[in-house]
Formats: sequence, structure tokens, C-alpha cells
Amino acid sequence: MIGISRLYLGEAESSDRLRYSAQAGHKPIVVWNITRRCNLNCLHCYADACPPQIDCSEVSTATAKAVIDDLAGFKIPVLLFSGGEPLLRSDLPELAAHAKRLGLRVVVSSNGTLVDKPAAMALKQAGVSYLGISLDGLAATHNRLRQSNDAFERALGGLAAARAAGLKTGLRITLTRENIAQIDEIFALAQEHRIGRICFYHLVTVGRGHNLADLVPTACETRRAIDAIIAAAGSARTNGFKKEVLTVDNHADGPYLWLRLQREDPQKARRVWELLSISGGASSGTGIAAIDWKGDVLPDQFWQNRVLGNVFEQPFGEIWAGGGKTRAWGDESVGEFLRKLRNKQAYVQGRCSGCRFLAICGGNFRARADMLTGNPWAEDPACYLTDMEISGPVPYSDMK
Repeated sequence: MIGISRLYLGEAESSDRLRYSAQAGHKPIVVWNITRRCNLNCLHCYADACPPQIDCSEVSTATAKAVIDDLAGFKIPVLLFSGGEPLLRSDLPELAAHAKRLGLRVVVSSNGTLVDKPAAMALKQAGVSYLGISLDGLAATHNRLRQSNDAFERALGGLAAARAAGLKTGLRITLTRENIAQIDEIFALAQEHRIGRICFYHLVTVGRGHNLADLVPTACETRRAIDAIIAAAGSARTNGFKKEVLTVDNHADGPYLWLRLQREDPQKARRVWELLSISGGASSGTGIAAIDWKGDVLPDQFWQNRVLGNVFEQPFGEIWAGGGKTRAWGDESVGEFLRKLRNKQAYVQGRCSGCRFLAICGGNFRARADMLTGNPWAEDPACYLTDMEISGPVPYSDMK
């Protein structure tokens, strides 16, 4: 994640402790796709979710609690329940409360359409600290992407119910060619509904979204979108409405932000470089892990062809240490793959290998590179920086 509000505006963000501390990345945030079922049929669904009435082999409440016990014992900092649509599991509040009692920070990611007053109160009482609701543009755009005539209206209703219950809420927006012109309107909507957090996700065309290449913004469009996000965040702050603004899944955003600050405020640019160096860019397989509905452990929720192990077969900690049972691809073991992933600067290829921003970008999003090229170490095709921008000496060679 690239914290626009933190790095550009200098405002504290809720995840600063995890993202910009010496302890960051030691234990991963875990995204658990607790169900594959979903009540919507979104065009870009990375999980390729199935309809609610289909048996998608969900684990029992008891088994899910056992996994939570294991994750808590490994001392992960955050457990994020996702899907599919996690609210289709009637035991979600029970699982969230169990995780909370064990000391985990509990987060839920939802499409918002099932968040009514009772559901919101149940999540609040269970100790859920944050509810992220997807809203991919204004009504017509959101409804088309979600393939539902009322998904936008129901998502807003979910936000209202969550806010009334006292839940901290935020928007999760996947950037596409259809909504990048709506960024100002999205910020206005957030202000109208008193939403204090907006995460902009760069589209990753996996799962059901594998054929949506035409929706991926071009390099020029992506740059304009980031500029618009920065401008809108600054304008909101000027108008007295502070919000946490982040971009996700394209770590070229960090160098791009630094390049802008280098022109505008070189002193601030140096501090931003220091913070980006601490976070280290892409955190797949280091600061983040995913568990799918089958119990398979993945480097992140998009990287579904790199199974590290299964939490129903062995403890998460053993898997994370590289000891996943009988999981390998080609001649490479899981342990060897994780070793390379955690030292990826030595293995990335193409433009990434000679990029002066490698230390703060981390080779961008490895899952995207693997899915689009078949090579986990290839350059990420979504990098929108020019050859001239990435060439030259590494800035601040004196910085330790």
C-alpha cells in the first residue's frame, strides 16, 4: 500500500505502525477468503466467486476457529475476512469475536449489499475494527461492473448501517478506465457520507477478471489518475475533511510520488524516500499472506497458482517458514521460492533489475508479473514509469 495521505500530506494513517516500523513484515497480515460464495457476479472478481446456493465446500465453524487459534498462536497482527462475500457466512460475527478475544485486529472486506442494521451491529459487537466496502465508481459504473441494477444503492445502505453502528468504514475502489474520470466525484461522495478512508486498488486481471485487459488504464491514464487522487486528497484536507487515502497493488506509485515531491519539496522527498525504504514496496510473501476457501496458503490473495501449503494439513507457521508439504512447481521447492521472494531484488529481471527505485518498489507486484508472463521474476507490465525516470543513480546513497 502507498499512503498518499501519509507520504504526500504528512498525515498519520492507521497502519503506520505496521508499514513504517522496523518490525514491519516480520509477521504477515493474513487475508482469509473464508467463503467462495457471493451474492453478486462481479466482472473483475479475482476469486471467481460462486453463487450463494452452490456448495463451495466451506469449512465448519469449529475448523475455522481452529485455524484462527493457529494464526493467533503465530502472532499475526491482523486477520482480514474476505470472500466471496464473507457476510454470507452466518457465523462471521462468531469467528470475528473469537479472533478478537485472541488478540487479533479483525477487518472485514465486503460488497456492502448485505450490511443491514442487525449485521452491522453484530460485527461491531464482535469487535471488528474496520469494514471496507467496495464501490467501484458512480452508480452506473459500479452496477455494470457488479452486474447488478441496485448494487450501488445497497452498498451505500451498507455504509450507512455500518456508520450508524459505530463501525469504522472505508471505500475500496478498483481503478478502471471507466472510473478514473470519477475520482473527484468519489471523494465528494466520501465527504457526503463522512467516510474517512479510501483505498484505490489497481486492477489485477486474475480470476474472473482475466479477460478485462480493455479495462486496465494505460500508463498515461494511470499517471493522471494518481495525480487526480493526490489533488483530491489535498483539496479535501484544505476543506477541513481529513481522510486516509491509499493506493494498492501497483508499487510504482511510490516512486511516482517521490518524483513529484522531488520537484515540489526536495526536503519532504528525502523523508518520503526513507519511509518507502522501510516499507520496501511489494510485501507478498513477507508482510501479507492469503488463505483461500480450501485452506491453501498463498503469497497474496491474487497469486493463486503459487500454493505454499494448506492450513488444514499443518500449522501456518511451518508453511510460512517454507515447510509446506508436497507443494512445489517444477524443480523448485516452496522454501526456495519463498527465499527468493523475500530477497526478490536479487532475482527480478527486465527493467526491474536495473531500476533505481528497486529498493522502494520491490519489483512491483510479482503476482501480476507471474500471471501475465508466466515468470514470477519478470518485470511487472503495469509499471508506468518511463525508462528515463527509472535510470540513473539510486538517490540518497548516504542514507542508511
